[in-house]
Amino acid sequence: MKKDWQKAKEIIENDGVVVLPTDTLYGIVGKAESKKEVAKIYKIKARDRNKPFIVLITSYKDLDIFDIKVEKWQEKFLQKFWPGKVSVILPCLSNKWRYLHRGVKSIAFRMISPRNKNLYNLINKVGPLVAPSANTEGGRPAETIKEVQNYFGDKISLYINDGKKNVEPSTLVRLEDNNWIVLRQGAKEIK
Repeated sequence: MKKDWQKAKEIIENDGVVVLPTDTLYGIVGKAESKKEVAKIYKIKARDRNKPFIVLITSYKDLDIFDIKVEKWQEKFLQKFWPGKVSVILPCLSNKWRYLHRGVKSIAFRMISPRNKNLYNLINKVGPLVAPSANTEGGRPAETIKEVQNYFGDKISLYINDGKKNVEPSTLVRLEDNNWIVLRQGAKEIK
């Protein structure tokens, strides 16, 4: 398995796309800082071009890369749920990241725990990753690598198998106007 993660690192560093287990579902991943990889994933998934991807990070410092300024009230929320299976939408006003925020001027981030060792180490080596679920637009998220391969075949450079993944997607929360709004209840229930 370790060889697979090393190979994933090499592929991602060379503008390739891989499918691997995230902390929730199987995801199609590529470097968030690579317009080329992000565009490739949109094409492979046949994803609505107006829907931004979730970006996986490992630390608050990763938010600096995307010019994200976390306010005190947001920080309190984040400290309660990160790292964890909660994706949080934060304002991103920079046009540099338009290819990520798709003009909505916000990006969803999820902080990966060091307990998810392989993914955590990969992000620390290659940088933040976009990681939409491994399915085509409107399809059911794949629970096995065989299902993912049925969706994408040879469009993916590497598949990393971690058995059956039948957990829910991350909970999706928007932080705005000194408040938080749950947009999707998922793997972590927030009331």
